[in-house]
This record gives sequence, structure tokens and C-alpha cells, in this order.
Amino acid sequence: MFQINTNYQKLPGSYLFSTIAKKVNAYSAANPDKKIIRLGIGDVTQPIAPAIIEALHKAVDEMGHAETFHGYAPDLGYDFLRKAIAQNDYRDRGCDISEDEIFVSDGAKSDSANIQELFAADSKIAVCDPVYPVYVDSNVMAGRTGTYDPKTEIWSDVIYMPCTADNHFVPEFPKETPDLIYLCLPNNPTGTTLTKDKLQEWVDYANRVGAVIIYDGAYEAYISEENVAHSVYECDGAKTCAIELKSFSKNAGFTGVRLGYAVVPKELKCGGVSLRDMWARRHGTKFNGAPYIVQRAGEAVYSPEGKAQLKEQVAYYMKNAAAIKEGLKDAGYTVFGGVNAPYIWLKTPEGMTSWDFFDYLLEQANVVGTPGSGFGPSGEGYFRLTAFGTYENTLAALERIKKL
Repeated sequence: MFQINTNYQKLPGSYLFSTIAKKVNAYSAANPDKKIIRLGIGDVTQPIAPAIIEALHKAVDEMGHAETFHGYAPDLGYDFLRKAIAQNDYRDRGCDISEDEIFVSDGAKSDSANIQELFAADSKIAVCDPVYPVYVDSNVMAGRTGTYDPKTEIWSDVIYMPCTADNHFVPEFPKETPDLIYLCLPNNPTGTTLTKDKLQEWVDYANRVGAVIIYDGAYEAYISEENVAHSVYECDGAKTCAIELKSFSKNAGFTGVRLGYAVVPKELKCGGVSLRDMWARRHGTKFNGAPYIVQRAGEAVYSPEGKAQLKEQVAYYMKNAAAIKEGLKDAGYTVFGGVNAPYIWLKTPEGMTSWDFFDYLLEQANVVGTPGSGFGPSGEGYFRLTAFGTYENTLAALERIKKL
């Protein structure tokens, strides 16, 4: 008789954003006259830039002619996109990354969940706390996290690196030696970053203890401070200890198009075995790649017109972030983030848990945010608001919150 993977049953409840959606849908059904403003899920609202739409249309037209039709994409992705990525995201920043170290995918979320397949089942993971829940959830399903304590919301075999106001939301080296270290920079949900010098210390640490850094740079486009690295490969020695994941969702509005990539350097090896070759083999077996038309859209992101148009969109969202941060400060809230990322991290009012505050905002202001506890135990007592809404809705949400 068949058996199931019982690790899936260890996952507590439902996925964070699924829970939020259920709560919001239930409230909307009971209050159809209420206009809800959503500043919760990190979904973009601005339309895809004209230069990218033009590339999409051209690629779609090509699919209608035998001589320009494209079927399955190459395992690693099309050369035209990987060359554009290598040049613009790496070589132009002084990073020695070649095209054959870049693996095009349908998004950083998929890569974040799948990259753990490269590593042994008993690998010990270390995560910032709070952080994007997919890192822990995917390792739960792989059987690495031990048992879950619902009271503390802690997994017995996960190394948590608390990021709190006391340490300015910057992780410290763990006391227990990890095998895999997940770093999301700029961090989702706190919006904080590491300076280049601090990131270099993490690279040196990983090389020293024999760990691999899984570096999620999905929000890299929002970095505004010069002393913050845009890639882990700006650090010396990173190619022997780090895998980088990137997304087109937040910088180019591809949440509904789906495109991302992973960088696995050839120098990254374990006992002489190349992780780059292992990931290439996995791509060949389990993934058909993003469609041709989507990869052509990705190429257009790096065109002069695409860069200019996306710079405007990033500025639009960061204008929202500044408005939220200042507005909440004026309303008496303690707030963080909003400088190098499109997220505001705020302390909930005294006596309110993260989910209490979620319900309070939804019912009293008809504003949706994200409870901080959903990102990890240290997120309790905090709340995330996204700057990805429209500017008009952002201002309207602030006015509602100020009236509470």
C-alpha cells in the first residue's frame, strides 16, 4: 500500500498568505459594502513597463510562425537572457559570474523551495528570525526541521538567528554551526540590510565553518545606500560558499508573468562534487524552464528603455514606503525599514499580538497587512505593511489608520 510523506503533515496550519486570504475573504463576504485596502501580500500593482510589453508582443508574434516558433526552453535558459543577466547584474558590478553559472527559472520562490534538494537530509539550517517562511517550510517538507512547538513556534532542529530591535534586526553568527545559512537581503519582512563589510564577514564565516549561504536577493533593486552590496558575489570568496537567488517579480512587475534565476558558481563544491553540475542535472530532469516569450520579456528588462522605466517604478514604490513610514511615525507608531526595501516593519500597539493587530486593522480600518509572527517567533509583536499598493490607496490607508 502506498504511503505519504509524513513531513508534510508537520506543517502547522496553512501557508501564511493563504490564512490571510481566507480571513479577508470571510470578512468581505460578511461586509460587502466595505472597501478593503490591501497592503499585505508583496504583490505589485503597477503595470508592466512599455518596453517589456513590446518585447512580449514581439515574442508572441514569433510563436505564430514556423520559422520563429520556439518549443521547450534550454535547460539553463536561453543564451540571450543569461548573457544579459551576467553582464548587467554581475560583470557591470565587478562580479565574475559566467553565463553557464546562471539558471533561469519561473521565480525565486520556486528556487527558494527547491534549492535545498542539493543537500543531505540531515543538513542543519540557519535562518534569520523573522524571515520569508518558504525557507523553513520547504525544509520541513524535506524532513530537516525536527519537531514543532506550537507554543514557541520553534522547530527543534532549526537554528534561529533572532533579528530584533536590540540588534537592529541584523543577524549574528549562530552559536551552533549550520550547514546551510539562509540570508534574505534586503530582508523580507524587516527591510533591513547588511553593509558590504558585514556581508563579507558572513562569507568569511561560511567558508571557515564549511557552510553554504543561500542568498535571496529578490529586493536588490530597492537598495539605495552605497555601502550595501547588490550581490553576495561582491564579496571575496563568495563563489566557494554561496548560491544566489534573484527574481523579476519585484523589480519588473513579473508576479503574474513569473521569471527568476539562480546562480550556482562552478567553484562551489563538496568533496570534489560540483553543485553547479548537480543543479544543472536537476534542471534537465525536473524543470522545463520559463517560456520563450517570458524570457524575451526578461531580456527587455536590461534594455536602456527597460532600465529607465523600471527605475521609475521602483521610485514609485519607495515613495509609497516613505509615505507609510512617515505617516505611521506621525500617528505614534514605532517603525523600521522602508529605506532599502518596499516594506515597513512596525511594532504593534501595547498588549496586541500580531494577529490581534491584523484583525483590528481589518475590522476597524479595512486595511490588510501581514502579522509579523508569520515570519518567525521573533516577529511576534510586529507587523508588515507593503509599499506595493497604489499611491492613492497608500494615502487612504494611512488616513484610516490615523483615525483609529
